Amino acid sequence: MRVFLIVLDSVGIGAMPDAAEYGDAGSDTLSAIAKSPKFDVPNLKKLGLFNIEGVNAGEKSKAPLATVARLKEKSKGKDTTIGHWELAGVVSERPFPTYPNGFPPEIINEFERRAGRKTLCNRPYSGTEVIKDFGREHMSSGALIVYTSADSVFQIAAHEDIVPPEELYRYCETARQILSGEHAVGRVIARPFKGEYPDFKRTENRHDFSLAPPATTMLDRLKDKGLDVVGIGKIYDIFAGRGITEKIHSKTNAEGMEALSRMAERRFNGLCFANLVDFDMLYGHRNDIDGYAAALSAFDLWLDGFINNLKEDDMLIITADHGCDPSTPSTDHSREYVPYLRFSKKLPPQNLGTVEGFDFVAKTIELYLNAD
Repeated sequence: MRVFLIVLDSVGIGAMPDAAEYGDAGSDTLSAIAKSPKFDVPNLKKLGLFNIEGVNAGEKSKAPLATVARLKEKSKGKDTTIGHWELAGVVSERPFPTYPNGFPPEIINEFERRAGRKTLCNRPYSGTEVIKDFGREHMSSGALIVYTSADSVFQIAAHEDIVPPEELYRYCETARQILSGEHAVGRVIARPFKGEYPDFKRTENRHDFSLAPPATTMLDRLKDKGLDVVGIGKIYDIFAGRGITEKIHSKTNAEGMEALSRMAERRFNGLCFANLVDFDMLYGHRNDIDGYAAALSAFDLWLDGFINNLKEDDMLIITADHGCDPSTPSTDHSREYVPYLRFSKKLPPQNLGTVEGFDFVAKTIELYLNAD
């Protein structure tokens, strides 16, 4: 028996009741991109995306093929790590620490001492703007560009000609060791870039260094039962390698979808868990509505063939981990409901309304694989 779990990174479907507490009142990623002329998702429509409770975009399907629901996050946060952990059954009662004024001197001083390099910036910043504003100074001085965002992240940007990616990863590992206890941020992220000013561009050699989950996850339990747990994209990083029996590297949506297609042709028994990152990384954080819409349309086009190749006992679940509304002034994640689309050729479709908890995904998968 095989389960394919696909996370459309940041494809939220409307603000949660507490969104205002996170500065996200009125956010609705799906509605924002549905207004774009690049938006065309007939296969998601057939599954029932627009039949989900509270969705105000698109035309409802008269006979949806999937079981659909709107998932409400229990955890305190709106970031990638907390969202994925909850999808895997771990609810975070406390939010990760954030640094709207930059990291305290004791963190930066210790990082500089261990890294043997000075740092630049140390405040919340757009990832594309920070390399534009600090890239030349970094290249002349060798100092590392350290910045954060509204999320719990310690990000290090460096030009690949000055700091090769493998060296940058070592600096990130150093930061990960320092950022513990009260300063245990969700992720340390390597952000390599290339080019010449003013045309610096981030490369695809990003690498995330996450905290290990604080409790046993669905992945751990499936692995302990002897089932396969294949992680595609940044799944391995998000769970710090825990519970993964095989990792498949992918840097883009296209590479992730290609890996999923290969997995559909393989024999395995368990879970294939994929994150498609472009929606968030390339379009949500850059407020690119048309780019976001085009990326979801490309996924939808690929989805038709993928569904046709599923076997009788296969289950497909499509969901998200948070929102990132590209139509708001903010370029950060947004506190939103996420879609739940569960398709199987042998299970009848239902509309479950609103379901409390992203961990509903973990419960569904473990029951289906007889691992609960």
